[in-house]
Amino acid sequence: MEVNKVNDYFNSLKVVNHYESAARRIGLWDSEEKIFKKIFKSEDSILELGCGAGRISIGLYEIGYKNILATDYANNMVLKARILSKLLGYSIPYRVCDARDLEFEDDIFEGVIFGFNGLMQIPKNKFRTEAIYEIYRVLKKGGFFVFTSHLRSFSKNKSFWEKEAELWSENKQNPLLDEFGDRYEINEMGKMFIHVPDEDQLEMTLKEVGFTVEIKVLRSLLSKESAIVREFSDDCVFWILRK
Repeated sequence: MEVNKVNDYFNSLKVVNHYESAARRIGLWDSEEKIFKKIFKSEDSILELGCGAGRISIGLYEIGYKNILATDYANNMVLKARILSKLLGYSIPYRVCDARDLEFEDDIFEGVIFGFNGLMQIPKNKFRTEAIYEIYRVLKKGGFFVFTSHLRSFSKNKSFWEKEAELWSENKQNPLLDEFGDRYEINEMGKMFIHVPDEDQLEMTLKEVGFTVEIKVLRSLLSKESAIVREFSDDCVFWILRK
């Protein structure tokens, strides 16, 4: 799966409108708000990657976090986020940015957020690892990195991954997929890529980069999210890392 194909998906009108709707109607998940308030001070400098149409950054701004820089690789997402922020009268800076090659100095942010499985929508392990190294580089010592992911160990997906393993062993997998754990799904908005990692392998990569895994916890254990949040997104794992 090529990066430009993923970018095309997130720049498409249907997907941008879907994320704008989430920014307008949903805002921060209860679980996100609990975590962010616990680990970030209101004055902390926070970088958001994969900001979409502004759901998390706007939610943070509304609960008192004003030192936010929100970025996304998809230009149309950034444009939509700027429009929505301006309509609300919020002074949130948005810019187009590639998580694999961040244009910031070393040790500059107290926190980095990569919400809604955004890290896992970067294709190819080497590119995701590049992004993790870049995030580590721009974080100050002691700073926190928060992201979410699904896991192949989730019980409801066990049979799917067993079947996938059989296909890969017989070299019959979808030819668009690069690595076991990749999914390329057709939904009402188009063809969406996501990687579902193995928990142990992901944790090993994070530690090799230099992060300490402080907490990893299922969203459903943190909060009973509203029906609108559960309709918008499946359960996931929050990873809370410290540099």
